Amino acid sequence: MRRTSFRIRRIQAGKKVDPNKSVDEIVKELKQTHSKKVDYRERSLKIHGLICARCAREFDSKTRHLLTVHHKDGNHLNNPPDGSNWENLCVYCHDEEHTW
Repeated sequence: MRRTSFRIRRIQAGKKVDPNKSVDEIVKELKQTHSKKVDYRERSLKIHGLICARCAREFDSKTRHLLTVHHKDGNHLNNPPDGSNWENLCVYCHDEEHTW
């Protein structure tokens, strides 16, 4: 049985909030930071389409949430703009990939 390692993320102490900033400004900053982190999912779906690379099941806009992005080399920080380290897998195939 192949073992996979999972990285545990530590909760980092948040930055001190500038008391002069409004709530809207803080929320806007948080959304921008979050969107940069998950941007590779949208890019992968656009590049590779709404289809599972393993079982070839096709998805549409209503079921696209069932597609995940699998990093072929296991490095979630390796996100090349051409999508060469990604493959779109349905949740079932992705689970199977990490079970072995």
